Amino acid sequence: MDVRFPDIANWPDIVDLVRQLDNAKCDAEELVSGLSEELGTWTPPSCAWSVAECLDHIAIANSAYLNAMFEPAERARRRGRMRRAPAKPGLFGAWFVRTLEPPIKPITRRKAPRSITPRPCLPLAKALRTYLSMHDDAHIILRASADLDLSSILFPNPFVRGVRFSLATGFNVIIAHERRHLWQAWRVRRAAEASAPAQPAR
Repeated sequence: MDVRFPDIANWPDIVDLVRQLDNAKCDAEELVSGLSEELGTWTPPSCAWSVAECLDHIAIANSAYLNAMFEPAERARRRGRMRRAPAKPGLFGAWFVRTLEPPIKPITRRKAPRSITPRPCLPLAKALRTYLSMHDDAHIILRASADLDLSSILFPNPFVRGVRFSLATGFNVIIAHERRHLWQAWRVRRAAEASAPAQPAR
């Protein structure tokens, strides 16, 4: 696919979003580094998700956002709605992004819609591949859309009927959602490692 990437060097808001995406990817790769299949698919007694399920949920939910954002971005380009201001969420969008940021608090805890519930019994390697594929898509769409007026172009929230976010809010939601569930996955990994039987000394 031939994708045109505008030069973002003079747009610190876009550079920062790209940096945050890259940091999340590095965190995910560190999360699974050295993790066995058994521990990667271990489910806590609290019925929370495994590490693999956390990664799968991130990929499914964020892909739904990207799919909802793509056509409005393409339509805006055809109409010449080019960058006029930094890609920052509005007041409501910024508040929503803050509710997604870790650590997860009881007041911000919410049940995921059934459509983005992670697939059961998913191998860790497959979950990671799905996550990385979504992450590459997010990176491409962000870089390709960087010269649009992201703060004023709206798209329908894929999970809340009647709610519309700016593309700037959408990219910030994707990144905050990644951080939220990577934080959760790290807690699950530590719990899994703590529950594993000690290996006999050799």
